[in-house]
Amino acid sequence: MRLKDYYEAYLEDYHRVVVYMNRLSYEGNSKYFYMRDAKGTIIDLPIQTIETLPNNYNKYTLKLQDEIIMGNEYEVVHEHARATVLQYSGIVKTMRFDDEFYYDGNDLGYTYSIEETSFALWAPTAYRVKLEITKNEITHTYDMQRRERGVFRYCVHEDLENALYKFFVRVNGRWTETIDPYGYASCENSRYSAIVNLAKIKVKDYPLPTMHSYCDAIIYEASVRDFTIQRGCGVTNAGRFLGFVEENETTKAKQTGFSYLKSLGITHVQLLPVMDFGSVDEMYPQRHYNWGYDPVQYRTPEGSLCADPYNPYERLLEFTSLIERCHKEGIRINLDVVFNHVYDKNTSSLDCVVPDYYFQMNDNGEFSNGTFCGNDIDSTRKMCSKFIIDTCVYLTKTYHIDGLRFDLMGILDYATINAVYEKCRAINSNFMVYGEGWNMPSFLDMERRASLNNQYQMPHIAQFSDRFRDVVKGRTSTHEANIKGYCTGDTYLIDIMRDCLSASCLGQGIEPLFSNPSNAINYVECHDNMTAWDKMHECCKEDVREIRIQRQIMLNAAVLLAQGVPFLHSGQEFARTKHGHANTYNASDEINHIDYERKDRYRQLVESTKALIQLRRKYKCFRYASKQEIEKYVSFVNLEGQVLLYHIYDTVDDMVVVFNPTGNTLEYDFHIPYQLLFYNEQSEDILIQKLTIKPYSTIVLHR
Repeated sequence: MRLKDYYEAYLEDYHRVVVYMNRLSYEGNSKYFYMRDAKGTIIDLPIQTIETLPNNYNKYTLKLQDEIIMGNEYEVVHEHARATVLQYSGIVKTMRFDDEFYYDGNDLGYTYSIEETSFALWAPTAYRVKLEITKNEITHTYDMQRRERGVFRYCVHEDLENALYKFFVRVNGRWTETIDPYGYASCENSRYSAIVNLAKIKVKDYPLPTMHSYCDAIIYEASVRDFTIQRGCGVTNAGRFLGFVEENETTKAKQTGFSYLKSLGITHVQLLPVMDFGSVDEMYPQRHYNWGYDPVQYRTPEGSLCADPYNPYERLLEFTSLIERCHKEGIRINLDVVFNHVYDKNTSSLDCVVPDYYFQMNDNGEFSNGTFCGNDIDSTRKMCSKFIIDTCVYLTKTYHIDGLRFDLMGILDYATINAVYEKCRAINSNFMVYGEGWNMPSFLDMERRASLNNQYQMPHIAQFSDRFRDVVKGRTSTHEANIKGYCTGDTYLIDIMRDCLSASCLGQGIEPLFSNPSNAINYVECHDNMTAWDKMHECCKEDVREIRIQRQIMLNAAVLLAQGVPFLHSGQEFARTKHGHANTYNASDEINHIDYERKDRYRQLVESTKALIQLRRKYKCFRYASKQEIEKYVSFVNLEGQVLLYHIYDTVDDMVVVFNPTGNTLEYDFHIPYQLLFYNEQSEDILIQKLTIKPYSTIVLHR
C-alpha cells in the first residue's frame, strides 16, 4: 500500500520514478532528487511534474535517464539528504518487463532425483535469494545464483526426498520469507514447502465413457468435508479425502457417503476447493470451517482434508485415492479452482517473490477489488498467465482430473482460459473447462474478461447461466428471496422459460447468452446463496410442504432435461436446507453437512432425481451439442399461457416434457398415444393419448 510513510519512491517504468512526500515532513518539498546504488554511484533524477494530492502528499514524477540493472538495490535521496528505497512497482506491469523476463521453461520450483535436486525461482526484481533446506532436523542455507530471465537457481547434490524448504527473498530493500509458489507439497499450515518424488504419485486409469460434448455431463457439486462429516453416517475418515470414497457395511446399509453417490447416476463430481487454503488450521480442523476459497498453494492439496497434515505425502496420496476410486466407478472429477485472488496478498508467495506483478494495479498503485477480497489476480501478465496454465496442466497430468471450474472466472482474461482448455484437452480429450462469468468490477479491460459478455470469444468454455437460475427458480440474492421464478409460480416468465430450456442460445424473446448448448451450465442451486428449498420457504410461503416437494421435483427436472449442461448441488435432490442461511462459507459443520436423514425423509425427491438422471442419460435428445439441432428439433406449446409443453422431435425420438407450476388441472389431447415415462416420479410403462395435467406436476412422455 502506498502513501503510508513520509517518503516513498517507486520505479514505475524504465525511465520514470514517482516519489511521494508527506507535507508533514519538509512541507512535502524538495528541489531535486538523485538515485544511488549499492556502490554509491549517483544518478540525477530531474523533476518532470509536481502534483499536490488531496491526502496531504506531494507527488513528484522524475525522469530516470540511465538504464537500471533489474534487481539491483537503489535509494532515492531528496534535497534534505533523506533516503528511501526505490521500490520496483509499476515497471513490472510494462510490456518491456514481460518481454525481457518472460521465462518459458518448465523447471520452476524443483526438479528431484535421488542424486540431486535443482531449484529454480523466477524473481527478476529480487536482489538476492536464499534457499533454506531442513532435513533430519538439520538446516542448511544456500545463496541462489541469478541466471537468465531473472531465474534464481541452486542445485543440491544429495537425496532430498521429504526435506522441507523455503526461500528468503530480498526485494525492495527487505528480506521476505516465503514458501515456493511452484511447490507440489508442504507440511502443516504451509509453513514449509516439501520435496516429494512425484513418480510415487500415480493414479491408476480406468476406462470412462466417451463424452461427445459437455452436454453428456451431469455435474454434482460436493464438498469433501460436508459429504461425510455428519455423525452417524458410518464413515471413519469423516470429512477427508479417504472418507469421501469410503465404503463399509454401514454406508451400504444406510446408503450414505460414496455408497449413496454411486447410486445417483451422475457423471461428474465437482469438488469445492481442495488445493491448499488458509482459512482452516490444519492442525485443529474441527475448530474451523470454510469452503476453501482462500488459496495459499495452487498445486498442493489441502492438509485439513487428510489424516496427517504433517506428512507431505499423505495429502497427495489420499487425494490420488479419491480420484482413482471415483474413476473406477465411472465418475469423473472436476476441481473448483480459485485463481482470481489469494488468501492474503501480503503473505502470498506470489507477491513475496515478485511484489505487485501478479495483481491488478492502476497507475496510482491501487489494487483492484473486483473479488471483494482486496486483491485481483492479473492474468494478463505473461508469467501470471503461464503460472495459471502450467498449474492446470500439472493438476491434469498428475491427478488425472477431468475438468476445471473457475471461481469468478470473469476476473481473468479469456486468452488464458482458452489456453488452459487447449493444453488440458490435449492431455484428456474429454476435459471440461467452465466457470463463473460474472462481470466483476475489476481493473481488467472489459473486452479481455473471461465473462459472459465475451462468451463468443471462448467457444469451448462453458459458463454458469444466471438467467436459467433466476428464471426457473427465482432471484437468488438475500434481499430478493421472495421473488419467484417460473417453476415456483410466476408463470408470466413462460416465454423466457422456453429460452432457458433451449440453453439460451436461440434468442427466443430475449437476447441469446450462449453460442451453443455446450456453453451453458444450467443450475438452480449451488454452494452460494440459499438452497432452493430454503428459498421456497420465502417465495412460496403459501404452499404446503407437499406442493413444495412437487416444485422441487420440477426444478430438478428443468435442470436435468433442459438443453445444455446440468449442474446439481449436493443435497438438492433431497431438499437440502441450510436453515435459511444464504452464505455459509464459514458457518459450521452443523449448517453445511450433508444430512442423510433428509435423504430418507424425502425419498420421493431422491428417487425422482435418479429417474430424471436416467432419462437424460438414456435419451440423446436432451443432450444436443449444437444450436442448429435445437433450432431444428425443439419446439414449445403454451397451454393457457401458464403450462409449458417442451417438445423434442428428431429422427429417433419424439419426447414431450410438461411443466405445470400452477394449481390448475388441464387436459391435453395428443391425438396419438405416448408412453408415460415420468409423472412426478418414474412411471409405469403405460400408453396415454389424452393427458390429465395435475397441479404442480412434471410429466415426461415418449413416442
